Amino acid sequence: MGRAWEDEHPEAITDPDKEQGGGGFWTGLPTLGAAATPGPESQPAQTGTRPEGALPIVESTYTAQEGRIYIPCGAGLVKNVTDLPRDEVLAEMLQPMGFQLEAGSSEPQVLIMHTHATESYQTTDDLWYDPNYSARSTDNSQNMVAVGAEIAAVLNQNGIVTLQDATQHDYPSYNGSYERSKATVERYLAQYPSIKVVLDIHRDAIEREDGTRIAPVAEIGGQKAAQIMIICGADNGRMNMPNYKQNLRFASALQNQLASMYPNLARPVLFDYRNYNQQLTPGSLLIEMGGHANTLEQAKYSGRLVGSALAELLKG
Repeated sequence: MGRAWEDEHPEAITDPDKEQGGGGFWTGLPTLGAAATPGPESQPAQTGTRPEGALPIVESTYTAQEGRIYIPCGAGLVKNVTDLPRDEVLAEMLQPMGFQLEAGSSEPQVLIMHTHATESYQTTDDLWYDPNYSARSTDNSQNMVAVGAEIAAVLNQNGIVTLQDATQHDYPSYNGSYERSKATVERYLAQYPSIKVVLDIHRDAIEREDGTRIAPVAEIGGQKAAQIMIICGADNGRMNMPNYKQNLRFASALQNQLASMYPNLARPVLFDYRNYNQQLTPGSLLIEMGGHANTLEQAKYSGRLVGSALAELLKG
């Protein structure tokens, strides 16, 4: 397992709203909130049956150091790729979060959802992949819904009432996913105004020009975990995100908590001009749980770790 400098591979930070790879993107429109019907999907070859034409997977632990665009937030880092001055961003990161959970409340306070629910992972822990496998699945036991369920379970075990929406907003159509997920979140916020945190759980897709896929991993407690990355949007006047600085405070606090409890689990927060429906609450973030070269088990393990760190942060 190698170590990679965060900027070594420009593909290491990708846009989760950009279609990636060659397959697995659906056509048509889903019914909002409807149970997904599994469709035909490609499956990877199993361990020991490496197919002709298989391509390599490289495991890397992404790290970075404080510098021009890397701003410290306690034990963690925020990668500022906006035009905002470093000192201005740092000053905002040091402010307290713009919300507080109600201790002991029986009302839902966290919502976990998935704009791209059908994103999935390698099904075997091999250092190669079948290029015919799309890394997409409508089986909620194999995709982002399974990873989000791990986060939700830990939060609920810690007394933070958490809901999870399993709508597959990207099936059967990938285009328009964010419009559909926005409607879902707005419906939850109207029904449960007690919700203060909305987490959109995705996975990344890190691939070099030669087809090599990167599995971002960290060893935590003697076990491989998929490295995670928080994405926090900024507003350049065109994003309709008047409260984005409050989301930045939350992202910075969570990054510090993760880095303090589980060093190397989290890559630096990506702070960039993106929206991802983060205007809906001051506690809205997108979290990438590994990438398409990680295994589902690595991502689920990271889900439990993220849930533990988030519970510690939110309980104060």
